[in-house]
Formats: sequence, C-alpha cells, structure tokens
Amino acid sequence: MTDIIEPAQQLCELARQYGMSITDSQAVQLADYCQRVWAWNERLNLTRHTDLNLFVTRDLLDSVRLAEHLEPHARILDVGSGGGVPGIVVAILRPDLGVTLCDSVGKKAAALQDIVNGMQLNVTVLGQRVQDLLKEQRYGCVTVRAVGALDKILPWFQPLWDYGAQALLIKGPRWKEELAEVQRSGKARGRRIERIASWGSPGRDGESVLLRIQ
Repeated sequence: MTDIIEPAQQLCELARQYGMSITDSQAVQLADYCQRVWAWNERLNLTRHTDLNLFVTRDLLDSVRLAEHLEPHARILDVGSGGGVPGIVVAILRPDLGVTLCDSVGKKAAALQDIVNGMQLNVTVLGQRVQDLLKEQRYGCVTVRAVGALDKILPWFQPLWDYGAQALLIKGPRWKEELAEVQRSGKARGRRIERIASWGSPGRDGESVLLRIQ
C-alpha cells in the first residue's frame, strides 16, 4: 500500500488543479488501477495514457463528466472497455452503479478481469460482442468511448430502443461530422441524438462532448 500513497496524493493534486474533486479513498483506488493497467500495458496494448497527468486530463476527466449524467443505482454496460476507461473509473467514482464491462477481444477481457479481481471491485466483465449481449440482457444505459464512428456503432444498440434505454457516448472534435454521416445514412432514423455536455481537455485542441441517444 505504501507505493500507492504518493501517486494517490499526486492524483488528488492534479484532479484539484483541473477542477475535479475526488476523495482520498477514490484516489487510492485510482492509483491502484493505474498501476495495474500500466503493468498489463507492457504485455497488451490497453492505453496510450501511461503517466498520471495524461490519466487525469484524459481518462479521469472524461469519466467524471460521464459519471455526472448517470442515474443513481443504474445498471450500466460499458462497451469496448479496452483498458477499463470509462467503466472501471466510473465504478470507482460511483459505487452505487451496477457496472458491466464488455470487450469482444478475449485478451482484453482477461486483462480487465484480472484488474477487477485484484482490486476486489464489484464489476462484471464479459468477453462478448455487444450486439449479442444486448439480445440477452437489459441495461439502463450503455456507455461508449473511443470505440468507433456513430455510423458504425449505432446499429449495435437496436435492442436498447425497444425497452426505452439510452446510450451515452463520449466523442471528440469530429462528432459533428459523424452525426451528419449517420443522419445521411438513415441509421439515426427514429433516434434522438443530443449533446448534453462538453469540456476541453488540457493540452488537446478542440472539445470533447457527451452525446445522449434515445
């Protein structure tokens, strides 16, 4: 635990510097998560954000903004979780949520399971395609970050609309072009897509946005 204390303190400082508030216990968990995912990253490409500053200004910032828009005690499916962002980070920030991580790449799902087990998090990991999973189980909300363009991924979520659930997508500066493309293709027909939040990331041009699809 002693090797976690210093990075946890750095995380708290960086979070405050960029206008975020995390508790000491959350900082310890986040520092633990960083060490585990970076260790896995030496064997498997899970993240490009391999220092605390990048983690805070990219991964933590995106996850905090997403967490602000999740309903209390909601059942969340994080699609294409990769290295665990935003899913694991959101689970740390919002322990009231029921979080499931979904990644169709078996090696990534195995890495996520190892991280979740090591941290003793109450998070489910599934190595399945979201298209298949949504036919079997219901979730109140699907979350997505850096998985693919709207035109590609929107059809995956068809089962959500049948029972009134929603998708929250973190997108980068190209979101307007992606929205125009999906509208031209007709794949957005009957869907309501709205920008519900936006924020700048330090050191990066343009803004990130949170899109809600219903």
